[in-house]
Amino acid sequence: MINVIGLGYIGLPTALMMASHGVEVVGTDYNEKLVETLNAGKTTFKEKGLYKLFNEAVKLGIKFTTEYQKTDVYIISVPTPYDKFSKKVDPCYVVEAVKDVIRVCPKGAIIVIESTISPGTIDKFIRPVLERKGFKVGEDINLVHAPERIIPGNMVYELLHNNRTIGADDKKVGEKVKTYYASFCQGEIVVTDIRTAEMTKVVENTFRAVNIAFANELCRICRHDNMDVYEIIKICNMHPRVNILQPGPGVGGHCISVDPWFLVGDYPSLAKVIDESMKTNDSQPDFVLQRIHDIMKEKGIKDIKRVGLYGLTYKENVDDCRESPTLQLLESQERHLAEPLKVYDPFIKNDIVKNQYHSLDKFLSDVDFIVIMVKHNEIKDNMDKLLGKVVLDCHNIINIPSVYHL
Repeated sequence: MINVIGLGYIGLPTALMMASHGVEVVGTDYNEKLVETLNAGKTTFKEKGLYKLFNEAVKLGIKFTTEYQKTDVYIISVPTPYDKFSKKVDPCYVVEAVKDVIRVCPKGAIIVIESTISPGTIDKFIRPVLERKGFKVGEDINLVHAPERIIPGNMVYELLHNNRTIGADDKKVGEKVKTYYASFCQGEIVVTDIRTAEMTKVVENTFRAVNIAFANELCRICRHDNMDVYEIIKICNMHPRVNILQPGPGVGGHCISVDPWFLVGDYPSLAKVIDESMKTNDSQPDFVLQRIHDIMKEKGIKDIKRVGLYGLTYKENVDDCRESPTLQLLESQERHLAEPLKVYDPFIKNDIVKNQYHSLDKFLSDVDFIVIMVKHNEIKDNMDKLLGKVVLDCHNIINIPSVYHL
C-alpha cells in the first residue's frame, strides 16, 4: 500500500492515477473538509479528466483520511512556499510531513518526496530530522525524490505521458519506486541520485521562466518604439533555430513563478541571469497597469470604476489562482491606494477579491474598458460582445477593430 500525503493539485491526481492502475492507495490530508468532500464522492478542484479518474479510483478502493497509515511507501506531495525576501525555499510543510510519517512507519519504509524543492533540501533539512530522531538513512528509512512534472489544465494526460525522474540514495530502492510510477506512466522514467533529481525540476522551470522573461522584455522594447512585437516574433520564429515565446501579463502558478527563486536564493552571486529574468516577470503586472493608465489617458477615460480585468486564474481554462498576474496587479494597485478594478472569471465561483463579478454579461455592462488577463475559451467565443469596448488584449487573441496590445 502507498500512503499519499497531501491531496492538493499534485497529490490528488497522483493518488488517483496510481489507484486507478491497480495500486492500493490511501490519501491523507490534514484538511478535514477536503477529506470529507472526497469521501462524499466529489473532487476538490476542476481539471479535465479528473472526475472520471476519481470515479475509477474509488471503484478500485482508494481511501481518503486525515490519518497517516502504517505502510512501506509514502509519497509526500505538500506545498513548498518560498520566502519572498530571502528567495529561499521554505521546507516546513515537507519537514512536518516527514516527522508525521516517521511516527507511524515501519523499519525500512520508503519516503518519496514529490514536492518541488531546491537542490540540497533533502541533505539540509530532511536527513538531519531523521538522524535527530535516531533513524539511520538507508536502513531504517529510505529517501527518494520524484519531482512532479504536470501542469493544471492537462494534468491527467501529462501524468500518463510525461517522462519522470526518480532520485534515490540506493539504486535498488529507486528501481522499486520506479515500478509504482511505471504502473501508469507511459513516458521514460530515469533513476538517478537525489541531488540531481532536485536540480532537474528546478532547472526545467527556470529555463521556461528565462525564456518568458525574454519575450516580456522584448515586448517592452517594442512598446517603447511603437513596434509590433507579435509581428517581430512571428518573423523571427520562421528561422529554424529560433522559438521565441509570446509575451503576457505576468507569470503565475506554483512552479515557473516560484521555483527559479530557489536558485537565486541558494546561489545569489551566480544566478544573475535568472535573478534579472524573475524581476522582469514579476514586474510585468506593473507594466500592464502602466498600459491601462496610458490607454485611459489616450481614450479620455477618467473613471477607473469603468475598467475591468477579465480573468483571475494564472492560466486559461483552470480554476487555479496561485500567484496569478491578476492578483499581483491588484496587489500593486492596492499598494498605490487606488480604487480596485472590477474583475470577472468564469472559473472562480467564490468571491476572492473586491469588485468580483460572476456573470460575463453583467461584467461587460458595467465596464467600458476591458483588459484580457487570461485567455479563457469563454472570451474567445464571445468576441462579438466586446465590440464598442476599449480592449487591452494581453495575449493577442482578440480579433476586433482598434484592440490594444501590450
